Amino acid sequence: MTSHRSLSTPAAIFAVVAIILVGLSLRPALAAVGPLLDAIRASTGLSFQAAGWATSLPILAMGVLALGGAALYAIGMRRGIAIGVALILIASVLRIWFDTTTGLLLTAALAGIGIGAVQTLMPGYIKYRFPHGAERVMGLYVTAIMGGAALAAMTAPTLLPAIGWQYALAACAIPAVLALAAWFAATRTRASVSATTPGTRTPPTGIPPTHPARRLRTWALACVFGIETACYTLLLAWLAPFYLERGWSAFDAGALLAGLTVFEVIAGLTVSTVAARFPDRRGPLIVCMGLGVTGFAGLIFAPDALAWPAVACLGLGVGALFPLTLILTLDHSSRPERAGVLTGFVQGIGYLIAGSMPFAAGLLRDELGTFTAAWGVIAVALLAAIPLTVRFSPRSIARFEPVPEHAAAPSSPSASAFSPT
Repeated sequence: MTSHRSLSTPAAIFAVVAIILVGLSLRPALAAVGPLLDAIRASTGLSFQAAGWATSLPILAMGVLALGGAALYAIGMRRGIAIGVALILIASVLRIWFDTTTGLLLTAALAGIGIGAVQTLMPGYIKYRFPHGAERVMGLYVTAIMGGAALAAMTAPTLLPAIGWQYALAACAIPAVLALAAWFAATRTRASVSATTPGTRTPPTGIPPTHPARRLRTWALACVFGIETACYTLLLAWLAPFYLERGWSAFDAGALLAGLTVFEVIAGLTVSTVAARFPDRRGPLIVCMGLGVTGFAGLIFAPDALAWPAVACLGLGVGALFPLTLILTLDHSSRPERAGVLTGFVQGIGYLIAGSMPFAAGLLRDELGTFTAAWGVIAVALLAAIPLTVRFSPRSIARFEPVPEHAAAPSSPSASAFSPT
């Protein structure tokens, strides 16, 4: 293992810090909307369906960007991630002036494009940069994503009385500014972003790689990722408004959403610490799915009395599912460029599935006058994901990429297209 890939060197530690800061910048633009929804609706006349689009559009944009992973890798990981964070920054600042329903949706879509670019490229970068510590770094990165949501959920309602909802949403640019500065600093040297090191380029053998869309296993991974991400996006969009409708204050509803994300952070940190001890990912995944179902049952049957226990179950379950599913996907390929394309496809399909859920829940709310039906639908979907998860045995994962790395063919994108610069 080359020194620049070690987790213990100063350069590697700085790279991990930059990755964490980038993760922190990926959710505030989405998570801040829910606690401020009453103020936004009073100002703009936003319907629940349109409010659902404010979360659905970014998620759908993430899916489209992830499916275009090959083109993004051609741009280069360093440059592509920087562009993505910059788009989040711009979208957040524009919300000061784009304070209509149309403006809110346009900036949501722009932020989603930026988030999608980063989330498509970062797994491949982590797999390349830390080939012997990818599980730990991926866990920290995903935990940071959830931590950014917690930060926004806690701060947005606090800022609302002082500066109004437009500036409260614009404050989501602050993590992006910090992330952009750290990212450029941590990846500025050639050693930290070189696509290959001497002797590491894999020689071609003439064996063409199979496109992810042609593998049933890939679609199963995408469905599981889509269902668990739908749980996350549904809660991110509607947990706070659900309790606002039940008479909770904006501060208390925001605190509940922040509490959800704190539990998610705890779960993510736990995954980053212990994931390597569970090479068979199925047990932890099924336990976490059970926690998610239990939490949604609490929201359905005793939403006030069991609010915090339900949120604890949801946070721990959904918070661990996110990194575990990405780690499970990375398990299916030992080569960074193939892992990047595979995770890009899985995230693309998964986010397209998840992106429909906030809008569908808003539609159900407008039609039925309650979010309870949405909680029930996603709980059933989570139960349906368990039989798919049972199929992901270590032996079946080993069969997914049977060609040894030293004899494998370069995949699309090629090693040169996979340049981090």
